[in-house]
Amino acid sequence: MRVFPIYAPKIIVKHARIFLSGVIWVKDLGRLEFEKGRFLLPRKSLPQVKQAIIELNELIEAQTSEAKMA
Repeated sequence: MRVFPIYAPKIIVKHARIFLSGVIWVKDLGRLEFEKGRFLLPRKSLPQVKQAIIELNELIEAQTSEAKMA
């Protein structure tokens, strides 16, 4: 488990794309799980956590499509 003391989306996405599956902990968001390079949306979570996961997954999609074009 990697701990991120601040919410830094680009660094978090980089970590998820390198390791593909695992768990991270982000200050103010809590525990986030990722599988196959994408973050999993928990059944019950705060709106800010859902918004962060959506943002992270969109960033992953953008990087993936960018890599395919290059």
